[in-house]
Amino acid sequence: MFRKMLSKIYDWTGALAAFFMVMTLIMILVSIAGRQFNFYLPGTDAYAGYCTAAVGFLALAHTLRRGEHIRVTLILQRLPTDIKRWLEIVVYIIGSFLAGAFAFFSIRLMLMSREIGDISTSNDATQLWIPQMGMALGATVLAIAVFHGLVDVIAGRQPLDAISAKDEPAHIE
Repeated sequence: MFRKMLSKIYDWTGALAAFFMVMTLIMILVSIAGRQFNFYLPGTDAYAGYCTAAVGFLALAHTLRRGEHIRVTLILQRLPTDIKRWLEIVVYIIGSFLAGAFAFFSIRLMLMSREIGDISTSNDATQLWIPQMGMALGATVLAIAVFHGLVDVIAGRQPLDAISAKDEPAHIE
């Protein structure tokens, strides 16, 4: 049940990333239309950038759990199963630490920006903690997903939701 709930969270952040991707497109189209029809909507470039950053961060956990992150399996495929498992555990421990630190400092940056009232230097003058929420949320869910992968590997389960490592070469396009 807990794994299903986490999978839903990963799917929701993936859907949120897709929403921000569409918003990026809309901001760019509005900017192009403004040049063609001589009107200017301030902040469209900045908001396109904020949406693009949100896409990148919010899609991380979803992509990781679907096995879509780049993995160097050339050496892993040739290792014995028990050595491969221990190597994956070490990699997931390091990844959990790094993703956790990334999440911690992303949240800290967002809270600090809110506390000091940091605003964009662009003409939109957006309070920066608002677009930084996408980074903080994406980094936090990524940390959860990496730790989830560590728990799965330790428990002897497949850490990826969609493919197994033996199917990975067939999965590459």
